[in-house]
Amino acid sequence: MILIRCAAIIAALFLIWQHPASAQDVTLTSRDGKVELSGMLLGFDGEFYRVQTDYGELTVDGSGVLCAGPGCPNLEDFVAEVQLSGSATMGAVLMPALINAYGQRADYDVTREDTDDPTRFTYLLTRRDTGKPAARFFFRATNTDEGFADLLADEADIVMALREIGREERINAREAGMGDLTGANRSRVLALDAVVPVVAPTNPLRTISPLMLARAFAGEVTNWQDLGGPDAPIELHLPDGSSGLSQAIVDQVMKPAKLTLTDNIVRHATPGALADAIARDSLSLGITSYAEQRSTMVLTLGGTCGFNLNAARRTIKTEDYPLTAPMFLYFPARRLPLIAREFLAFTRGPAAQNVIRRAGFVDQAPEEIVVEQQGNRFANAITVAGKEISLQELQRMTATLKPMARLTTSFRFEAGSIRLDAQSRSNVQQLARALEQGQYDARRMLFVGFSDGDGAAGPNRDIALRRAEAVLRAVSAAAVTANLERVDLGVDAFGEAMPMACDDTAWGRQANRRVEVWVR
Repeated sequence: MILIRCAAIIAALFLIWQHPASAQDVTLTSRDGKVELSGMLLGFDGEFYRVQTDYGELTVDGSGVLCAGPGCPNLEDFVAEVQLSGSATMGAVLMPALINAYGQRADYDVTREDTDDPTRFTYLLTRRDTGKPAARFFFRATNTDEGFADLLADEADIVMALREIGREERINAREAGMGDLTGANRSRVLALDAVVPVVAPTNPLRTISPLMLARAFAGEVTNWQDLGGPDAPIELHLPDGSSGLSQAIVDQVMKPAKLTLTDNIVRHATPGALADAIARDSLSLGITSYAEQRSTMVLTLGGTCGFNLNAARRTIKTEDYPLTAPMFLYFPARRLPLIAREFLAFTRGPAAQNVIRRAGFVDQAPEEIVVEQQGNRFANAITVAGKEISLQELQRMTATLKPMARLTTSFRFEAGSIRLDAQSRSNVQQLARALEQGQYDARRMLFVGFSDGDGAAGPNRDIALRRAEAVLRAVSAAAVTANLERVDLGVDAFGEAMPMACDDTAWGRQANRRVEVWVR
């Protein structure tokens, strides 16, 4: 039986056998000989053929057809092929480490095959029991822009991206029949990184506000004296402009300040090269990734209210550090080979999270943080107490949260929107899977909403409560197979009572608007 993606053309498909096949590279014939389909083979995953026909792109179940023509694969010695394109950071370090770990776990030998082009290489997976090749993972490790371009050109199965897909890229992908790449099954946050300002260890500066950072890279602040340093000009360094990291810097540092980058910036091909240049020059200021800080000094983000935020593994995982940079995988709406699907399933598990940590990135395995390990969060609450936040409300918050532990799984919203941001959408799926696996059975799980301090405290608390309820609904809906009666689920909100950052900047207000998850 032939299974095709678009049910609307089934009737037309059964008429194809009446016409002689033209000189195309495959002909698929049903086992009873009554249906014949000719076209250009786009791919075969070991189970399904993907064929371009006069009726569009069709997906055909290989178990129900016989294949004839020069394009037919060798079914006995089938080798799955997967094309990955995009971020050099992910392609050079993270993905190879995960493929090696998956191969070891699944009983494959893994061999790297290099080419004359340093951006192109292949990982060959060979079955240990038979010695036969099982899969080839072809890499083109350049930048995020190139990854999405390869996907739209049908030259990539998986995009490695250091930013979310752009609006035009999303529209073009949908028009090309690749589905909505922002959907739950079309993208995934693989790991986490962050955008961090860095200086040389010999530079006396240790703290900078996001606004002053943006003004420096806009060319409005040009002397270290304006930042509390020596009387000397600032030399600016950024990653290559086509990289996903560079685009994340524009989105997270420059746009909230409504500023644009100056032309007087030294660009670097890789974040590591940028960090090395910064470490050698005490008068330079750069922005790079947390994972590639190397021997530089990462500056603390400060504010006028006295709240400071450091980039660390836990603060990035919770998004308490505001300049997080998720590392994405994007897939078109078509089946990947079985071994590729098994590899992607492996990347969600605990073994893969250990690999991600060892590679220097931030994993997504949820951790429980007891109150005693939460730094200045409750001290911040006392600092802002006053007419709007009463002592009674602080006491209620303390009594509610002190017996519990906070999960590192948090939820935040896109600026000016009720839509969860990219990392939070991934967190919905992650927490839903944990509930399906029974990890929180017989426990209390509380979704707690917080807001910024813009406006009156009462309405802010109401908004925070509605957001907490929305997150609970999203997680419950995603946990399809979970028995939610085994978990004591609830919501609460404390509005602006526990700020993470100063409310006098857009990024600070964004950091304060969140839904946390607490468990007991």
